[in-house]
Amino acid sequence: MLIEFRFKNYRSFRDEAVLSMEASGYGMYKNSLISVGAKSFLPAAALFGKNGGGKSTVIRAFWLAVQFIRNAQRTQHEKAEIPVSPFLLNDYSKDEPTEFEFIYMVNGIKYIYGFSATKKKVLTEYLYHSPKGQKALVFSRDGQSFTFTEEKQKRKLISETVSENQLFFSVACTMNDSACTNAMKWFREYVYFSNDYSDIPTQLLEYSEDKNMLRSISNYAKSADLGIQDMSFDFNSQEIRTESELPDDMPEDMKASLLQFWRQLSENTNVSDIHLKTKQLTSKAAHLGVDKEGNSKTYSLDLFEESDGTIRLMSIAPAIESVLEKGGVFFADELERELHPELVNFIVSKFQSKASNPHGAQIVFTTHNTELLNMELLRKDQLYFVDKSNDTGVSELYSLIEFNTRTTDNIRKGYLVGKYGATPDVKIEEVS
Repeated sequence: MLIEFRFKNYRSFRDEAVLSMEASGYGMYKNSLISVGAKSFLPAAALFGKNGGGKSTVIRAFWLAVQFIRNAQRTQHEKAEIPVSPFLLNDYSKDEPTEFEFIYMVNGIKYIYGFSATKKKVLTEYLYHSPKGQKALVFSRDGQSFTFTEEKQKRKLISETVSENQLFFSVACTMNDSACTNAMKWFREYVYFSNDYSDIPTQLLEYSEDKNMLRSISNYAKSADLGIQDMSFDFNSQEIRTESELPDDMPEDMKASLLQFWRQLSENTNVSDIHLKTKQLTSKAAHLGVDKEGNSKTYSLDLFEESDGTIRLMSIAPAIESVLEKGGVFFADELERELHPELVNFIVSKFQSKASNPHGAQIVFTTHNTELLNMELLRKDQLYFVDKSNDTGVSELYSLIEFNTRTTDNIRKGYLVGKYGATPDVKIEEVS
């Protein structure tokens, strides 16, 4: 579960931005909250703002940091730059570090992990955990100087292998440091991001052995009133012995890459007969139609013959179902893209309901769907705004609860007239 995310000096965010998932004292929709001890946390947070204001940058900051944390020990060779992008619209921020901090909970243990870095090196890094309820230091770092309170000898040896452009956290996980691997579990198994349309076959192939997941995806199509009566998925494994046996409908770039890999494999092995196995996916959606006698009949369409909205929903369904099934946090940029507002409500309500979200999963998403500001699904503390100054180019993230609003206030109307900022300053021509 995500408790809080902080970042600073990343792209248009010069100053520190804080996304908190801790609930305030509002009484609305209390049953939707995630309770941990005496505290409650939000199952959803929606980020509103004008185009170019920085909404997507919040999601991108989280994504970048998570990818670096997951892979720093593999991607950071001696001369590799750290993939941070500091604020560039002044004459000093480009030389200052970019900072990230995560406060989260996994398997009942609270963790605080953070680091700061320039493109050349990691400047600070730290990890705290609370296995016994009390905050305890696992490690801290200042440049190439490390501090440990437990397992000092082992961690000192690990630190000697960490380059200045690598994270101790990532390297320690490859050395089976138990505290670090337990903390890393959240980043690797409980954080999800929305995928593009092109990823649908890959996603479905990943779940080819999980019939419950495929049934859940099929249920999305039926429940969302897309005109789909049912869906079927057919997975066929095919052993390929010669180039001529490659499927005709395989994309040319994929075929070329596969052939190149095949030839390299043949040149570097003593085995003369190389066999490859491909797994192909056929997905069909059943729709009601009418035959020439006027009788109702079911007809099948390939998934990619469906509307963009249907394909978009299917593309994010696996990640949504995965996070709801086990808990975790799902990040989606422009959740409503290609989707009707009611489908956005359909998705968000899954996280807001204890019935469909028994494991305390969370969703954080950017949106222009102002219908969500009507307070019919979300609470005030679940509404965030992102605005950018025209003078400085600096983006700012802030919550609706920072404003003195009343229960009777029309939040949607107030937002559209600019009461909370984060709206474009455009002149609407009068129509007569």
